[in-house]
Amino acid sequence: MRHGSLFSGIGGFDLAAQWMGWENVFHCEIEPFGQRVLAHHFPNSNRHEDITKTDFTIYRGRIDLLSGGFPCQDASIAKQHGGGQRGLRGDRTGLWREMFRAIGEIAPKYVIAENVANILRTNAGDDWRVILGGLSRLGYNAEWRTCRASEVGAPHHRARVFLVAYPGSFRIQEAESFFSFLAKEIPQRRRLCIRAASSIGLSWEGEPEVLQVDDGLPRELDGITFPKWRNESIKAYGNAIVPQVALQIFKAIAQYEAR
Repeated sequence: MRHGSLFSGIGGFDLAAQWMGWENVFHCEIEPFGQRVLAHHFPNSNRHEDITKTDFTIYRGRIDLLSGGFPCQDASIAKQHGGGQRGLRGDRTGLWREMFRAIGEIAPKYVIAENVANILRTNAGDDWRVILGGLSRLGYNAEWRTCRASEVGAPHHRARVFLVAYPGSFRIQEAESFFSFLAKEIPQRRRLCIRAASSIGLSWEGEPEVLQVDDGLPRELDGITFPKWRNESIKAYGNAIVPQVALQIFKAIAQYEAR
């Protein structure tokens, strides 16, 4: 499978594609920190920066799967007051239009889009209807699900909506889904924290034990001012997708392709 990514960040989708043994043909990321990370880890991929200035027609017929976590700033629940939550009408989340243009120019077999779960509700649901309607006009069906990092073993929820678009001629059997086994593979356990219990998946390698005052930072870092590169990395991690979620979706796509 040949994969291309938009709004690539630090390469969450690209990493999952690499785990699958797929070819990462290109990535597109405007932030300099993300560009450096991508260049280091995916040196053989074609590099693009500003999606608004990139002609993607050169990839038409060359990409099997196109992914993109388009910006979420205008869909975040942090902006639900004061008129800040503009969804696709905002300058940042409105960059979906550029991803839509890229889909039309590339015509990939599959498209995976990711955003905050609240994108399903912005502008009274009109934004999601715009996304689905646009994909339908291009000949795609789609399914989506709000996926949580805890479903792939992380000790936090981090709910994000993932959408998989596929050709309208592609027939999925009743009760089948690209997301059907995402949680099924992960045995659940419970972790106790200060009068609460949270159900999570398997612990990741190197995961520390949760203490009653655990805030995620070692005691030795209290009061430490991070250098610029560290601030950039924390910001990038905050914006990144969880590649283990993408991996589960990619596995489902590979299963359908193997039929």
